[in-house]
Amino acid sequence: MPIELKILAWGCLLGLVHIFAAIRVKTWQYGRKWNTSARDEALPPPEAIVGRLARAQANYFETFPIVAVLILLDHAAGLLDRWTAIGAMLWLGARIVYLPLYALGTPVVRTLAFGVSMAGIILLLLPALGLTF
Repeated sequence: MPIELKILAWGCLLGLVHIFAAIRVKTWQYGRKWNTSARDEALPPPEAIVGRLARAQANYFETFPIVAVLILLDHAAGLLDRWTAIGAMLWLGARIVYLPLYALGTPVVRTLAFGVSMAGIILLLLPALGLTF
């Protein structure tokens, strides 16, 4: 199996990590009763870590579908090469680093990690657009 497809599978796992990390800290703040309820009641404002993990999760799921489509498109069209592999690895590595950086509220470096992940996306996008190195 090409490395890009393996990275796509790891990206799915990272998506689950985002989901469980966000709900874990939210449950920590609001309690298990809230977690197992219908969640209809109004809640007090979230603590900083709750908000950061929710935003990190939202950010991840804004870019993950793009990566998934590009990997599948490049694979189906026979466009996988060393650059798409590098792009997929950059994207996944940067997204793994991004989560704890966002959770800790680390400025600048978090944005740099996001930029690296976007560079990875561009490396996946170029072949699909017919552009090569």
